[in-house]
Amino acid sequence: MNALALAYIGDAVYELAVREHVLSQGNYRQSVLHNRSVAYVSAKSQANIVKKLEPLLSDEELAVVKRGRNTKGHAAPKNTEVVQYRYSTGFEALIGYLYLTGNTGRLQEILGFAISYVEGETQDE
Repeated sequence: MNALALAYIGDAVYELAVREHVLSQGNYRQSVLHNRSVAYVSAKSQANIVKKLEPLLSDEELAVVKRGRNTKGHAAPKNTEVVQYRYSTGFEALIGYLYLTGNTGRLQEILGFAISYVEGETQDE
């Protein structure tokens, strides 16, 4: 499947996992929920996550990340560096790939790693 299509579905899967996680932390107003979610789903966060994940990925998973990262059609938002956006697309492609191939165990492992990583980063600030 096209790497951007994998990233498209991966974005939705990751967003849902983050929203479930943020909601599990307590009942907050929507603005608080949104602000907490942004820390997880920003291109910068996703780029940092995938860079930390790379040594832990299988050759197949790494190939998916690279396909997503190197695919054409990247139009980074104004507030995001192109390199960060490319890495975040690679991360989303990996999530989409794991979801669509039904590898739920590995998907949950990667999602757990991502959420824990971001929580560690936000605690350091």
